[in-house]
Amino acid sequence: MSGHLRILVVDDHPIVRQGIKQTLSDAAGIDEIGEAATPQQALDLVRQRSWDAVILDIGLPGRGGLDLLKDMKQEAPRLPVLILSMHSEDQFAVRALRSGAAGYLTKETATEKLVDAVRKVASGGRYITPELAERLAIELSVDATQPLHASLSDREFAVLRLIASGQTVGAIADRLSLSVKTVSTYRARILDKMGLKNNAELMQYVITNHLLD
Repeated sequence: MSGHLRILVVDDHPIVRQGIKQTLSDAAGIDEIGEAATPQQALDLVRQRSWDAVILDIGLPGRGGLDLLKDMKQEAPRLPVLILSMHSEDQFAVRALRSGAAGYLTKETATEKLVDAVRKVASGGRYITPELAERLAIELSVDATQPLHASLSDREFAVLRLIASGQTVGAIADRLSLSVKTVSTYRARILDKMGLKNNAELMQYVITNHLLD
């Protein structure tokens, strides 16, 4: 790992980006910090420059952080991406790692752990908590006991959570930049894969499994 790291920060909130930049700028060996507010800006910067690591917010508007993660891995397969999220590990961490992330860090613990996490992924390692490592080991060894929602794609999982939060099909379509017909198709797939009959059963499942913030 170079002693002069170049880090790209991707988050749609200016205040969050500023806080991350301040934390990183106080650390030795981090010489350049770029920033992007949208998925397109992030992809453009990945194509234009060479970065040692990316810090990516999973909750970006539109296509979302997981979709952007996959796009980044296609553009730069060896680029380490550290997910920084407001969501707890049990909601998105396993999905993020399976999509190519090098680490997962919640925003509530970022202040004290961010620099170490960035250095770890930039050096070619992975940054995961002991709790997440245990969860990964369990999921890899006991496929048959995976929860119903584990069979969903990332986009289906996003739609599941939005439906359960009470949003209409139209509102979900606007938020994810999809057509109403496409969202309805996702809903049908979700119900079919999980063996559920309607939105009421879907909402009960999400609440029981603590899949909402």
